[in-house]
Amino acid sequence: MYQKIALAIAFSPRMEALIAEAKRLIDLFGSELILIHVGLKTADLEAKLSEIITTYGLNTASVTTIWKEGKPAKMILKACEEENVDLLMLGALKKEGLLTYYLGSVARKVIRKAKCSVLTLIDPKIDPTKFSKVVINGTQLEVTPKVISQGLKFCQIEGATHVHIINEIKLYGLQMATAGEGSEDEVSNTRRKLVQEEIRYVQEILNGLDQSGLKINIKVTAGKWAVELVRYCESISADLLIMGDENGYTFIDRLFPHDLEEILSELPCNLLIVK
Repeated sequence: MYQKIALAIAFSPRMEALIAEAKRLIDLFGSELILIHVGLKTADLEAKLSEIITTYGLNTASVTTIWKEGKPAKMILKACEEENVDLLMLGALKKEGLLTYYLGSVARKVIRKAKCSVLTLIDPKIDPTKFSKVVINGTQLEVTPKVISQGLKFCQIEGATHVHIINEIKLYGLQMATAGEGSEDEVSNTRRKLVQEEIRYVQEILNGLDQSGLKINIKVTAGKWAVELVRYCESISADLLIMGDENGYTFIDRLFPHDLEEILSELPCNLLIVK
């Protein structure tokens, strides 16, 4: 699924845990590992990194390490393109402060602009465990069939048997307000019809996919889907949320947050962006 997995590293307290997480995933997917560090390359840092790589069972000869100087987000993105990376791993904060939100953290910039899929880990572990409770965004978007397909494949390889696909009823308030002009039965029938349409949308995608080994729960919500996704992930203590990419954000967009921006500002769990 991923031939090349890259990990952006900084010499921070979480670096060892991130490398341990990367080791688990490259073993799982049979991938090549590329480490990307933006900063000055020194003999001391090289020696320290080599020691950590060896400590976590990696062969230094089989790990490609890229050192770049410049703006972190720009250099990370450049390295991923040069190396044809399939999946980029990043450490991310669970909750960003106001200043970080408006200026844009490195992780946020990379997520928005990366051409490859991006996995952000909010709490990497020295002794990593597999993702067991996975939520996939099934809201009707152009990218959704790909998100569901890639999400199921990821879960099968990972061995995460329980998958929750969350779908939002589009324009629910408007449609129910219109139905509200009729009888109570008409309102009830409209609500049921809307739910059935969303379930049918997801089911039609699933019908063409391999679902072996997976228990899939389809849930339909009527609220703003970013809020509902976060709320649902928190309610089941999900450890991974899978969703698609949305392009074209500007500073003005962040003043009036889009759904992905809202989720990035307060991550409910680890996040995989499928591109």
